[in-house]
Amino acid sequence: MTIHVEDLKFQCILGILDFERTTPQDVIVNLDIEYEYEGNFINYVDVVQIVKDLMKESEFLLIEDALENINLKLIKEFNSIKNIRLKITKPSILKDCKVSVSNHYESQS
Repeated sequence: MTIHVEDLKFQCILGILDFERTTPQDVIVNLDIEYEYEGNFINYVDVVQIVKDLMKESEFLLIEDALENINLKLIKEFNSIKNIRLKITKPSILKDCKVSVSNHYESQS
């Protein structure tokens, strides 16, 4: 099974520039979670809340660190995960484009 969360949009502190450390900005998270469905499902509502809570509480400096921490939190929470594709977009940091960083993680279990 694969869960798809598309265009999850919320505000948080994310970035290294001075104004990014004081003013929350829009971020968009997209993720795909492939997992073993053997009668137990992964609740996408829980996944969304974990992502939002972690990003809001942690106030990451780098998107790369946010990606790594989201992956670690989700695989710790849900042991049936086989792999995760994550993408975080900052839609308003530059006036002429959106910028994103993404990664694909394979579970070690």
